Amino acid sequence: MPSRPEPEWITETVNGGSTRHVDLHTGINGWASPPGDVFSVGSADYFTNKQKCPGGDYLLSAAGVDWLKSSTKLDNILARPDNRVSHALRKAQSLGRSQNGFIFAVNFHIPGKEHHHSVHYFATEEPIPSDSLLKRFMDGDESFLNERFKIVSQVVKGPWIVKAAAGQFGAFLAAKTVRCTYHKGPNYFEIDVDTGSWPILAALVRLLSEYLTVDVGYVMEAKTEDELPERLIGGVRLCHMEVSSAFVVDPQPLKPYRMMGSAEASHDDNTH
Repeated sequence: MPSRPEPEWITETVNGGSTRHVDLHTGINGWASPPGDVFSVGSADYFTNKQKCPGGDYLLSAAGVDWLKSSTKLDNILARPDNRVSHALRKAQSLGRSQNGFIFAVNFHIPGKEHHHSVHYFATEEPIPSDSLLKRFMDGDESFLNERFKIVSQVVKGPWIVKAAAGQFGAFLAAKTVRCTYHKGPNYFEIDVDTGSWPILAALVRLLSEYLTVDVGYVMEAKTEDELPERLIGGVRLCHMEVSSAFVVDPQPLKPYRMMGSAEASHDDNTH
């Protein structure tokens, strides 16, 4: 985690969402940022002894979670003019601040009669080193990305039967299991994960959302010794999210923009 004070725009995105930033241990219907050590990743000797180690510090800071509902699937969400996290960074940059600001997002699409999205945002103001695996990852082609993007998770609280069902998804390469698409902009990188391409996972994500407290982390899978130990890009704790609390998103945003997932817009809308 960065040791210097968090920039204002990231503080705004952490605290300004309709999905509330809640206490790590007691919060419900919201999200929190667990320490990286709750996750296990490949250790420095992983290829020799298959030992894992605590995840350690994240490469990027958690910058918010949005729980969204729309009549259509929402792709490349960071490119939308009404995305509250992109908007906060653009506003800071227009004031001459945060010129190295960068957003990394994972957008889980959960299809159904209505489309739901769980979007996890991470951010940094530090330039991403050109020789780092994270930079290679974001500059890579689709086949490279498909071989590297790993989701790790653990259930913190919940009914034992649902915890048992969730156990098989403790760590997996996302693109080997579900359809992933990648979007890159001048100051962002987004991975869209279509859980509908594996119905079992789509059903489980719905269960995870409402009945469990679950930690979800993102890792770049190491393929060579010099890429060990594995590093966590970021992680969030989802705390008993209520399906009914989703923020309704307009498929085609119209000016003046109602900021997607913002607490302010949510309070202004009588439907929430």
